[in-house]
Amino acid sequence: MVAFHSTTLPRSRAAAVEAILAAFDFTPGAIPFPQMTTTETRPRIDEGTQQQPAILPPWSVILHNDDHNDMLHVVRSLIKSVPNLGTTRATKIMLEAHNRGKAIVTTCPLELAELYRERLESFGLTATIEKA
Repeated sequence: MVAFHSTTLPRSRAAAVEAILAAFDFTPGAIPFPQMTTTETRPRIDEGTQQQPAILPPWSVILHNDDHNDMLHVVRSLIKSVPNLGTTRATKIMLEAHNRGKAIVTTCPLELAELYRERLESFGLTATIEKA
């Protein structure tokens, strides 16, 4: 039982509080108030449900050969259009497109592939995208 000092509460009030506290069992493990329970709801996972892949499917940006642009313009356009594409790699892509008719510039997610294609087209080059 909890005892109160008469200096903190008036004597009649202290006696009332002690009487109320005496009505409850404060031994270890005893709960003085009704116990509240919680219910956990878990989503049902059906075995027939298909899970989507964690990574985006790859798309290739294709540069096509044309007779309108000179080689230096194509290399400069590639370097400006595609990040992390150096002069050596841009030159190899340009030569492959010139000799074989088309060359893969990069493989990336669809949104980036569309961006790179639009950038290349803004320089007057012919570029397409296709699934890798």
